[in-house]
Amino acid sequence: MLSLRGKTLFITGASRGIGKAIALRAAADGANVVIAAKTERENTKLPGTIYTAAEEVERAGGRALACVVDVRFEDQIRTAVDRTVAVFGGIDVLVNNASAISLTGTIETPMKRYDLMHQVNVRGTFACSQACLPHLMNAENPHILNLSPPLDLREEWFAPHLSYSMAKFGMSLCVLGMAGEFRAAGVAVNALWPRTVIATAAVQNLLGGEATLRGSRTPEVVADAAYVILTRPSRECTGQFLIDEEVLRSVGVTDFAKYQTVPGAALFSDLFV
Repeated sequence: MLSLRGKTLFITGASRGIGKAIALRAAADGANVVIAAKTERENTKLPGTIYTAAEEVERAGGRALACVVDVRFEDQIRTAVDRTVAVFGGIDVLVNNASAISLTGTIETPMKRYDLMHQVNVRGTFACSQACLPHLMNAENPHILNLSPPLDLREEWFAPHLSYSMAKFGMSLCVLGMAGEFRAAGVAVNALWPRTVIATAAVQNLLGGEATLRGSRTPEVVADAAYVILTRPSRECTGQFLIDEEVLRSVGVTDFAKYQTVPGAALFSDLFV
């Protein structure tokens, strides 16, 4: 595998959870990490800010740039991308991690929530990719990684929460299309999704709380899998829909107990797998 030393990663939603875990894993190599997220001030329900995440990145051995970015707004994305290039000289990796969730049925989903999920998940992914691609095409080993599920059009994944599924599978369609569009340019575009529920603020606040957290893995399992993908040669690894556990097993990882929030607890499978 290659290293992320000296590489520049633009990670959306990196102030906490999976995004921050990916940032810290890259920082351990000595990477430059852009924390592109909304949170400037601490929130009791959402611990961590772009500034505290940047401090952690630098303590972990990387260089950090904290940028206030709400991916619903193109001007904020463009400004952050311009700052990234000015500070670090380019962009090697884009991780589209920012996401909004509401596991509600058609009648129960307010259109405001529908709009939020589609603006953040699929539109934000498209807009960030569009802004970063001119710089990625100049990079030595460029990658786009979307935190989105394998494409699967079975009814069971849509009927219970249609609007969320549409928004997340929209991110996966970006993988399908952009992988083909930019294959000749050497830009890898892949999706990564967890085998199990991951212990994040969304689980704590929206998806069952402490009971679900007990059956979850930590964000580090996704971060370690992302590292494997992002250090592969981009021309040899694109258009794939990958599961974190399978990625890690492919490089010889067999002990997943270290990733459990509660050792020995029964694990909950994530949606879409």
